[in-house]
Amino acid sequence: MVDVDSALRASAYSGKKKPKGERKKEEKMSRKLDPFDPPAAFEKEKADAYSMWLVITLGFGMGLLMRYGLMPRLDKPETVLWLIPVLFVATLPSLHRLLIPDRISDLYDRGNWFRAGFLYLFSWLAISFILVNPPLADIAPPTLADGLDIAETDGVVETDWDNGVYTIGLNQNSVDVIIGMSVRDNVDAESAHLEVSIWLHGTQIAELANGTVMEMENAHDQFNSVNSWVRGDDVAPHHQDIGLAFDLGTLTPNEYTVKISLSEVGEPWDVNEWEREYIIDIAQVTTA
Repeated sequence: MVDVDSALRASAYSGKKKPKGERKKEEKMSRKLDPFDPPAAFEKEKADAYSMWLVITLGFGMGLLMRYGLMPRLDKPETVLWLIPVLFVATLPSLHRLLIPDRISDLYDRGNWFRAGFLYLFSWLAISFILVNPPLADIAPPTLADGLDIAETDGVVETDWDNGVYTIGLNQNSVDVIIGMSVRDNVDAESAHLEVSIWLHGTQIAELANGTVMEMENAHDQFNSVNSWVRGDDVAPHHQDIGLAFDLGTLTPNEYTVKISLSEVGEPWDVNEWEREYIIDIAQVTTA
């Protein structure tokens, strides 16, 4: 057992400051810089340059392999398209030692592997972005710019758009509804094939569109003829968006489903498809 007095003495002794001269000597030693060796620094810079060009080449090569070797064998995006390139990072140290002479690869440290990994990933992402977008390719399907909207009309006292559900409150038994949407694509949205239908309790009650966007001149003219949309310009926020409007006729309170399908001929995939279902929930609002 150690009594309190012994413990206090040991603590005071262990925390005793070193002599002033010894502290100055340690500070002087810690501030001393290693002598600069120009030949060694040159060799390290040259080794870093070898590593930089190697990982850039590997990143570009991986992007080309994924685009022209693997993607044409797939029908849609798969996990393997990013999993293989990411896992390839683990092989970079071995590839450095295999492809670069020992006198150079021996100079690499952990910092080199960290920088090489990031440079490889950025190189792969950069070349992949170029190779899968127009004009070299097109893997992005056409979509709607920002969901649905309805034209302002009498009888509608309140509306709410939330995550694909359009809630419409009425102060009457029925309402005439014109829905609007706009098609967006990274290239040639007019050639996209559009299908729009409205369903009630699992039964299709109307087919609103089935054809290419450029063929739907009446829907486009009707969109432009609407004076005011409930959500303003949100339905077609950019001038490149192709606005379309469809008259649903007179609807009574109920929950309607609008099914929309967009497709186009893609590259390297034959078809780029996009599908979405929206809900139009119409209900009467009781006012006090």
